This record gives sequence, C-alpha cells and structure tokens, in this order.
Amino acid sequence: MNALVVAIDGPSGSGKSSVSKGVARALGLAYLDTGAMYRAATWWCLDRGVDLADQPAVADAVRAMPLVMGVDPSAPTVTVGGTDVGAAIRETAISAAVSAVATNLAVRDELRRLQRAAIDAERASGSFSEGRGIVAEGRDITTVVAPDADVRVLLTASEEARLARRALDVHGSADAASVEATRDQVLRRDADDSMVVQFHTAADGVVTVDSSQLDLPQTIEAVLSVVRARG
Repeated sequence: MNALVVAIDGPSGSGKSSVSKGVARALGLAYLDTGAMYRAATWWCLDRGVDLADQPAVADAVRAMPLVMGVDPSAPTVTVGGTDVGAAIRETAISAAVSAVATNLAVRDELRRLQRAAIDAERASGSFSEGRGIVAEGRDITTVVAPDADVRVLLTASEEARLARRALDVHGSADAASVEATRDQVLRRDADDSMVVQFHTAADGVVTVDSSQLDLPQTIEAVLSVVRARG
C-alpha cells in the first residue's frame, strides 16, 4: 500500500497515540503525533517567557519555533532548537497550559501547515517510510488537516474508560483517587478544544471505532480492519 495516509482523531484518553503507533508499526508507516506539536509550542512559549494570553505574541513565537518531529513509530521524538522536549512536554505544567495555545486560531493555522507538510513529505519520499505513507493522529486530522486521507477514523471510548486510561498513564493507577485527580485535566481539555474543532462526532466518511471494551491489541486490530476494508 504505497503512500497510504491514515488519519485518526479522538478525545483525550481514547488511546489515539498508542493505537496510532501500533497501526503505523504494523503497516511500516511513519507516525505523526500532532498533539505533541501543540505541547511543544506551549513549552517553547513558556520557555521564552511569552504570555499565553497574548495571542498575537504566541502566534509569532510559534511561527519562529524550530520544531523537528521524529516520525519513527517505535521511537517518536520531539525536538525544539536541538533540545529533546519529549519528556518535558508531558509534564503537568504543560498539560495545564496547552489549551491556551491549542485554541489560538493563528497557532492552529501554523501547526496545521506543518502537519500537512509532514504528511505530504511521507507521501512522497519520507525519510522514515520511504514514501509508503503515514499515520497522523490528533483532533482535526480527519476533517481539516487531511480530509483526503485514504482512511479516516474517529477513535472514541466512554468517559469512564478514557478517565481510567489517562489516570493509569499519568498516575500509574486507575483507582478512584487517581481517576478523580485526572478528571479535570481530561474533561477540561476536551471542552476547551471543542470550541475550535469538532472531534466527538464522526464526519461523513469517517469510521468510528469505539474502544471502550477493547484492549490495546484489539483496538489496533480494529483500526487495521478498517484499513483492510479500504481495499
């Protein structure tokens, strides 16, 4: 399957990143985590002392951001100005601030431009996939960034399942206290992002995969089945 583009969207805790990496590995494709790009932009602005409430200043900073996304699904990287920020962008301070950047429409325009460029590069002769294609995941990949993708999937799950997964990821436990500690971060981020992009309901031509009752391998297989059905 040459130059295959798989677009996967979904809310927080739906398993987008893990599933997308698994699908990319199975198909020998590149992998693009667009959510990490918004996190990297947040890290860059905070590191440079940019007031996130100053939307024009944030947009200017992001346009100048020297971002490099590593697209190997087995070892994806995020580098800004030569600094590996892969761990730093997952810290609580970034999670708490990223919505201010992700809802900045000028920032979204710039990062969407970069995302389309990354997808087009892997369609051609990408450094990782050698032109075989890419799996890109985020909030608006199926509808805005790559509405012409060969396969478009909305990956969803119940609120209970999403909170438990994120709690396990962040706190190492899905007990009641961990779930409650994660609730605000997950639901607030989804609510904030819903103001600028729709990712709770599948658009026409987008296949919904509900992972509420599926484990990771089963969810990966469900998405691969959608790819195979494309023919």
